[in-house]
Amino acid sequence: MIISVLSPEKEIFSGEITSVKVPGTTGQFEVLQNHAPIVAALAEGSVRIKKANGETLSFDIKKGFIEVLYNQISLLVQVTESN
Repeated sequence: MIISVLSPEKEIFSGEITSVKVPGTTGQFEVLQNHAPIVAALAEGSVRIKKANGETLSFDIKKGFIEVLYNQISLLVQVTESN
């Protein structure tokens, strides 16, 4: 899967991943290979991305949106001030 993570200030990450876990408005959920198409609002919480090379990237967000379509993921987020 390919992900593009953007905040209003900058691109946070773009590249090949195996999974992403996000804080949905009704609870946390994970997107894996061949996930059904979805557009969802995100709540305050932690985002965890598992890169294709096995490394993990984690950061906290205030809010945002995720779009998944044909193993292409767009994550538009407002990152907390501490990051």
